[in-house]
Amino acid sequence: MLLYVIRRLVSGLVLAVLVTLITFLLLAPSFDGIVSNRIGIGVTSEAVRALKADMGLDRPVLVQYLDWLSDAVRGDLGVSFFSGEAVGHTVGQHLGVTLSIVVVTLLLTVAVSVTLGVLAASRGGAVDRITQAASLTGHLVPNLLIAIALVYLLAIRLKLLPATGFTPVTEDPAAWARSITIPVIALLVASVAGLTAQVRGTMIDELRKDYVRTLRTRGISTRAVVLRHALRNAAGPALTVLSFEFVALLGGALIVEKVFAIPGFGSYAFDASLQGDVPVIMGITLFAVLLVVTINLAVDLVNGWLNPKARIF
Repeated sequence: MLLYVIRRLVSGLVLAVLVTLITFLLLAPSFDGIVSNRIGIGVTSEAVRALKADMGLDRPVLVQYLDWLSDAVRGDLGVSFFSGEAVGHTVGQHLGVTLSIVVVTLLLTVAVSVTLGVLAASRGGAVDRITQAASLTGHLVPNLLIAIALVYLLAIRLKLLPATGFTPVTEDPAAWARSITIPVIALLVASVAGLTAQVRGTMIDELRKDYVRTLRTRGISTRAVVLRHALRNAAGPALTVLSFEFVALLGGALIVEKVFAIPGFGSYAFDASLQGDVPVIMGITLFAVLLVVTINLAVDLVNGWLNPKARIF
C-alpha cells in the first residue's frame, strides 16, 4: 500500500507542475495589461516597461515559472501584486472558509444520500418514486435560485438566520453555524440529488445479485443483507461520485460565496482573476490541484478498505 500511495503522490505532484505551468503560460500574454491595471489610467509604455522589469515580468516566461516553482517547493508562493499579502497564508485562510462550508455539506450529503438511496432501492414503491422526483428536482433547480429563495424566506421574512457574512468557528461556533446554514442548504440540494441517484442505482444492482439471494436463503435478515453486504459493495461507485461532488461543491461555492458575501476560496479566486494577480492565481491553482489529488487518493484508500476486491495496491 505504501508504494501505491507514493506513486499516487508523485503523479499528483507531476500533475500539479503541469497544471501550474499551463496556467502560467496562459497568463504570460496578459502581463502588459496586468502591469497597466496596476499603474492606472494614462500609463505610458515606458512606465509599463519599468514596472514590468521591477516585478520581474520582463524575463523569459520559462525562467519566471522555474523561479516560482523553486520558491513554491520551499513553501514560498510570493506576495500579491495588489495587496502585498503573502499568497500562501492568504489562500490558506480563504480555503479554510470554503472548506468549513464544503466539508459540512459533504458530510450531510453522505448521510442524506445513503439513507434515501438505500430506502429507495430496498423498499421501492412510493418511497422510490418520491426519492427519484426529489433527486430530479435537485438536479434541475440552480444553486443561485435556491440561495435567493432561502435568503428571502429564512433571513428576510422569518429573520431566523443572517442573510450575508461569515463568522469563523474559532470566534463563535454558534454564530458560525448560523452563518453557514443557508449556504450549506443551497449547496446540499444538488449534491444530495447526484449522490442519491448513484446510491439508489448501485444498490438496486447489488440487491439483484446471486450472493444477496444466497444470504437471504440462509436466514440472514434483510437489514443485515442491505447494510452489511450490499451497501458495502455498492460503496465503491458511490465514493467515486462523492469525489466528483466534492469538486462540484468547490465550484458551486463560488456562487454561494458571492451571494452571501463570504470571503471564501471561490470568491477570492474570482477577484484575483479579474485583477490579473498572477501570484495569487498561481497559488490558488496549486492549492486546488493538490486538494483534488488528496481527495482522490483518500477515496481510493477508503474504497480499498471497504471492499478488499476493489484494492489496487
